[in-house]
Amino acid sequence: MRRDTIFYKLFKQFPGLLFELVDEPPPEAENYQFESVEVKETAFRIDGVFLPPANAVSKTVFFAEVQFQKDEDLYHRFFSELFLFLYRHSIRYDDWFGVIIFGSRSLEPSSSSIHRALLESGQVRRVYLDELGDLRQQPLGLGLMLLTNVTSETEAVEGARFLLQLARQQSEQAIIDLVTTIIVYKFSNLSREEIQAMLGLNLEEPRAIREAKEEGREEEARSLILRQLNRLVGAIPDALLSQIQGLSVEQLEALGDALLDFSTLADLEGWLQGEVSG
Repeated sequence: MRRDTIFYKLFKQFPGLLFELVDEPPPEAENYQFESVEVKETAFRIDGVFLPPANAVSKTVFFAEVQFQKDEDLYHRFFSELFLFLYRHSIRYDDWFGVIIFGSRSLEPSSSSIHRALLESGQVRRVYLDELGDLRQQPLGLGLMLLTNVTSETEAVEGARFLLQLARQQSEQAIIDLVTTIIVYKFSNLSREEIQAMLGLNLEEPRAIREAKEEGREEEARSLILRQLNRLVGAIPDALLSQIQGLSVEQLEALGDALLDFSTLADLEGWLQGEVSG
């Protein structure tokens, strides 16, 4: 299941959700803007940056990292990306705060001694989803986060039905779509009809299921291809990344076949140009 994709959707649609995990959210929390930022001239991509509005009194930028697998280099990467971003934007912001979301405490890096001053500074909060309790006892947004971390099929379906009922009561169509997307990713082997029956959806609500399956397929293909391209030709410039993001599933599959013959960025540029002109 592509949980990083789910959290991207969550934060993109509801950037204020991050501040439910922060003890002292900024006064302008509801006006923060979520972005996925690439640090120029490096291989770094910061998945979650929450930028303050232009009229904010305190220009505090928030960084989020979501981790569902063990990564011993997590803190090295997170703080390197964070401080490089601040270096590149030193005039815009006057403070920072980091939120690192783990599926469980066991996913933390084994050693944190090098970064202990930062982790214990009060400017970083580590959140363990499996320690937040029952999703039914949480606000709707946090309930969505917890649903991504449920491993039991029965509990996932029961939790999804609860959140769907709550979302309908609040007329939150975006939440309904996200709950459906999470379940589609969790049960990717099931048909649309089976997922409808599982969640108690009526026949007028298949759009989110269809779109989630299509998006999931595209995200998986695009992520794999970008990793292969990075190994073959190095860091991909923004202009080419933008073109790759616009490719259809069929074009991504064709690129996956063609990239085996690539050795330079020029090869990739030529292939993309052929797709555009064709």
